[in-house]
Amino acid sequence: MTESIFSLLGLDEREVRIYRALLSLGPSAIRTIADKAGINRGTAYECLKSLQGKGVVTYLPKGKRRYFSPRDPEVLLQMAQERQASLDNAIGQLRGKVIPELNHLKPDFSAANVQFYEGDDGIEFVLRDILNTVSGQPDAAYSVFSSKPIRRHLYRPFPTYTVQRIARGIQVRVIAIGEGGEDAELSERKWIRTEGPVDAAYIAIYPPKVAIISLASENYPTAVVIDSREVSAAQKIVFDTLWGLL
Repeated sequence: MTESIFSLLGLDEREVRIYRALLSLGPSAIRTIADKAGINRGTAYECLKSLQGKGVVTYLPKGKRRYFSPRDPEVLLQMAQERQASLDNAIGQLRGKVIPELNHLKPDFSAANVQFYEGDDGIEFVLRDILNTVSGQPDAAYSVFSSKPIRRHLYRPFPTYTVQRIARGIQVRVIAIGEGGEDAELSERKWIRTEGPVDAAYIAIYPPKVAIISLASENYPTAVVIDSREVSAAQKIVFDTLWGLL
């Protein structure tokens, strides 16, 4: 786990060995550091230059010799905080400017706007897409048609879906086909009563997309995602009209 944290900070395995060696040695010459870290002198020098550029070590000239000194380990926390701030800024720019600009480059509709997914991994991807798409919109809400047979299979690959939806402040309206289904926080539910069995189906309307999830043989899940403002708008009209009648 520790090594993966260093990797997230942009430090490779050799740089970490050099830094650990410096912490135990204190200010030292390149050869001493290389011997302590078990790395050849040339590689140690390149790592030290890289670490100096990242602000993890400092350079201390002493006469004709070059000495390097480690900065306090607290610098790693500062690096993580700076990266987090940069990521938060990048996310804000992606949502507010970059993604909208890129979306304008897309044609209104083409075959590329229809994607097919299958299996638990595919369904998890679609569910995460619903959360990510809706949470980036001013009105964080979407609508769902859901039939009874699919409910116990839908969140199998993503059991914390509802918890994450609520944590993001996303509201959902559900028209349940058949009995069952439970209300949860930030959700409203209405029912369509049916006679006899119904097919397993889940239709999520989250403009500009519509996701249709169903079960094939042996409860194998499949999904189609249509990325089209026109299609999602038409489906939303159908949903809103039916919602008002129930």
